[in-house]
Amino acid sequence: MKKYQINEDITEAETLPSEFYRSQEVYDALIEKVFARSWQWIGDSTSLDLDRSMRPFYFLEFGLEEPMLLTRSGDEINCLSNVCTHRGNILCHHTTKARNITCAYHGRRFGLDGEFLHMPEFQEAEDFPRPEDHLHRFPLKQWGNWLFTSLEDSFEFDEVLEAMNRKVGFLPLGDMKEDKSRNKDYLINTHWALYCDNYLEGFHIPFVHDGLNEVLDYGKYKTELFANGNVQIGYSKGGEHTFDLPESHEDFGEEVSAYYFWVFPNMMFNFYPWGCSINVVKPIALNRTKVSFITYVLDESKLDTGAGAAIDRVEREDEFVVEGVFKGMSSRVYKTGRFSPKMEKGVHQFQGLLAEWLARK
Repeated sequence: MKKYQINEDITEAETLPSEFYRSQEVYDALIEKVFARSWQWIGDSTSLDLDRSMRPFYFLEFGLEEPMLLTRSGDEINCLSNVCTHRGNILCHHTTKARNITCAYHGRRFGLDGEFLHMPEFQEAEDFPRPEDHLHRFPLKQWGNWLFTSLEDSFEFDEVLEAMNRKVGFLPLGDMKEDKSRNKDYLINTHWALYCDNYLEGFHIPFVHDGLNEVLDYGKYKTELFANGNVQIGYSKGGEHTFDLPESHEDFGEEVSAYYFWVFPNMMFNFYPWGCSINVVKPIALNRTKVSFITYVLDESKLDTGAGAAIDRVEREDEFVVEGVFKGMSSRVYKTGRFSPKMEKGVHQFQGLLAEWLARK
């Protein structure tokens, strides 16, 4: 596969070429070299409120679909393989409560921590049980009530959480409640990375989002980078619908309407005075992407105000643009573009990370 490279100097750098978004080989490599090594948001701990409860799920809904299982025993939450170590049967099919994990195929039993406990008819087996007979344990991180895991601990996710905490750690994250009535999935005819490209800059706001442009001060809009992520800061144009920042906050005195966090490769955490909209971008195919919006509310009285209003309308406007960009990638005359050093720092960072991760062994 062709190697891609993004110049670290944004003032000289060119964007990834159009062929990057048209290549099935590149798309498949992104699944294995990026998503299989990334951290993913996997819901919140309130889905395991009951002691001795279990919740099955798949790591990355499309493409990888690694079967995983969240379990709770007392205050301990584990993320385990949901595949029996005997013959590969799926262990748990729906959220349930049990004292242990028992395979319905041949009766192999595990503790809620994944430790092998018992297997019928194996008295004569030599060198049994082996370490491989325990369920694999995946790394697990918790921020507020939100949970994250990965197939392999490929980068310091704590550094990402620390960077986010500097901006929104003053909020009572654990008090945010999911409002399932506001959750929504969007199916978009575009490459998943083009959707992220669009999210990672406020450059297009005056041209695409009239409503959002009326409440945000475009002249003050800025992007701050951190390792494996960044935050875009939206400032209020009218001085209302803003965060009540504590004096110790690094942005104290500013009229901040929104903190838009992006975490490599596909997670967005959009904080508003009313709460947070989590957006997870899921690649389905080269030309098909699913974006899940999950809503957590902190202050209902501030819903549908300021930068956090009309989210569905903003999303539809973005969809129209990114679908058009994907069509443009088929042009015989367009090859690559340039970055705005002021407004596209996030896009430059993202594309650089994609090129870097694709080059890894």
